[in-house]
Amino acid sequence: MHSALGRRPTSAIVARMFDGFAHVWTPLVTARSLGRTPLGLTLAGERVVLFRDARGQVGALIDRCPHRGVALSLGHVAPDGCLECPFHGWRFDRTGANRHVPFNPQARRETLGATPIPVRELGDLIWVYTAPGATAPVEPQPPEGLIAPGLRRTLIARTWACHWTRAMENMLDSPHLPFVHRATIGKPVRRRMTPTSTMEITWEDTAFGGRSRAILDGDDKGAHLEFHRPNIMALHIPIPGRHLRIHALVIPVDQATTRLMVVASRDFAKLGLLEPFFARMNARIADEDRAVVESSQPSEVPPLAQEHSVATDRATREFRRYYFETLRPSAA
Repeated sequence: MHSALGRRPTSAIVARMFDGFAHVWTPLVTARSLGRTPLGLTLAGERVVLFRDARGQVGALIDRCPHRGVALSLGHVAPDGCLECPFHGWRFDRTGANRHVPFNPQARRETLGATPIPVRELGDLIWVYTAPGATAPVEPQPPEGLIAPGLRRTLIARTWACHWTRAMENMLDSPHLPFVHRATIGKPVRRRMTPTSTMEITWEDTAFGGRSRAILDGDDKGAHLEFHRPNIMALHIPIPGRHLRIHALVIPVDQATTRLMVVASRDFAKLGLLEPFFARMNARIADEDRAVVESSQPSEVPPLAQEHSVATDRATREFRRYYFETLRPSAA
């Protein structure tokens, strides 16, 4: 039986799609980056094309025409809002349904569809679900700081030469702050630490993933970070009566490339004149991490038994457990 997808991908093909990152919601790009021109991207090794229809609603398809396999992202959006293949002019709507096959009025268009993936536009971001189909079993649950109204959000983006798991663990790792970030966000910790200092890393399981605190010499300053499965870190910075969060969105491109978006959200200092300051600070902090993370070997995090860990690795151990139990169980 055929649906608007056209011929369904075989089970073998589906099993390979988004390998190690399947069946999850992830932010992909900023909403403002998608205009009237189709946008082709790679996500976890799979080519995806985003486009807006005649009403401005977002569609997401596997970037491969079912006819001759060319990239749909090389095409354009026709006046009817369908994505037109650049090779033979086949047109597909947001659901992947084939709406036109030039020169072939007798074609069974219901069997000639492209492959859609679920997509949502939430806050300032476009989110996709990493499995083929028109619907997803659950809806995305972004952190409050990414979608709440009334907040000012500052975003910077970077591309790192590493597997996404190394970048994700870095974002959940508090003990590296006084060393990698000794001149920026790690400076307060470095001032307080002594040769005999101890750090306790707590972990609390939550519905969205987990919550962690780093307590230095028994002194809890109130900051904590959250892991939002599968690939978001939200750092809560305590300012009485204020909202200040720094989010790291760790987006896998392929086995050796990660796209990192850092989004700071706040309910104060909203003037546009301050945007360059916040952007420069976020960029500086991200750039301090880059060389260290890119040097990690192997590029993809290995199972826990293959690297030494200590008590202060609590948060990264929890991420690695999730990764190998849920996303990569066959590799554990």
